Amino acid sequence: MTLTTCPHEKEIRQCIANGQWPDACPPELRAHVSACRACGDLALVSAAFQQARAQALAAARPVPPALVLWRAQLRRRNAALERIGRPLLGAQIFALVSALTAVAGFAGFEARRGANWLTWSFWHEWFVSATHANTLSSASATGAGWNWVLLASVVAAFALLGGAAIYLVNDKQ
Repeated sequence: MTLTTCPHEKEIRQCIANGQWPDACPPELRAHVSACRACGDLALVSAAFQQARAQALAAARPVPPALVLWRAQLRRRNAALERIGRPLLGAQIFALVSALTAVAGFAGFEARRGANWLTWSFWHEWFVSATHANTLSSASATGAGWNWVLLASVVAAFALLGGAAIYLVNDKQ
């Protein structure tokens, strides 16, 4: 192994860098490379690197720009759907909690008045009376039938308005 360099090494490097090796370089330079070991090794290694580079470029299949754009739009659309879904989920949870709270409050109120609504006979009598045509007249006379209607409408209105309010508040964020 020698530490001295060949005076033609610079010319060979220039020919390789310009893509002129071995076809477009002067014949005396090719004769020198076959005689000089350092220049021969330089030409051999450079040719191997050029061949590897050409194979890598041929193997690399760039993705078409339309596909990249489509994927970006799909990601953006999915992110927008996720942002839209968050306030809706919050509104649904709020409406559910509100309705369950109202039902629990009503159950507690009715339980203090008397536990007869927990029996089978109460429900049987209530459903049988609800199927008759004179339910409204008997309910208005006693006032008991209207409690259920009033409670259901208040719970539904509270759930709808509460859900809409939560949706509007989260939508502005």
